Amino acid sequence: MALKLTLAGRTHLVEIVRRRPRLVLSIDGREHEIAAAGEGGDGRNSLEIGGDSLHFVRAQVGDSQLVHLKGRGYEVGWVDPQAEIADAGADHDEVKSPMPGRVVSVSRIAGDRVLRGETVATIESMKLQMSLPAPRDGRIAAILRAEGDAVEKDEAVARLEALSPGS
Repeated sequence: MALKLTLAGRTHLVEIVRRRPRLVLSIDGREHEIAAAGEGGDGRNSLEIGGDSLHFVRAQVGDSQLVHLKGRGYEVGWVDPQAEIADAGADHDEVKSPMPGRVVSVSRIAGDRVLRGETVATIESMKLQMSLPAPRDGRIAAILRAEGDAVEKDEAVARLEALSPGS
């Protein structure tokens, strides 16, 4: 599972590639071998990354970490996936195309109930077909593109609405 962290206002994707014989992390797609991790608590710490020793001071402040490294201070925090979903708001009300292409099929009609992950439509881009899943449970409020229509990257193909109680 990938984790997200923010460092100096930028978000980075961090994944554990392997744990043994040494920890390897992928950070924004680049792999880094972590050889000697320090204690990990507040205070002076060190890491060995790719053969280079890195010395820093760390302190926990609320949900963030303050890190002092090479004469500069950084605030580091993990991105809470649940908060990220809540912040996305309307993004989870739309089924969007992740790339430009053409709609090859529409699997649902307005009024249909859908569960998160169920295919709503299929697009084709450069001879590659991709299913567009519902981002959450709900009801199809509107189908915005028909078979044969061209779509741009991040363009909505369908819109969802919340299920009313008892439906």
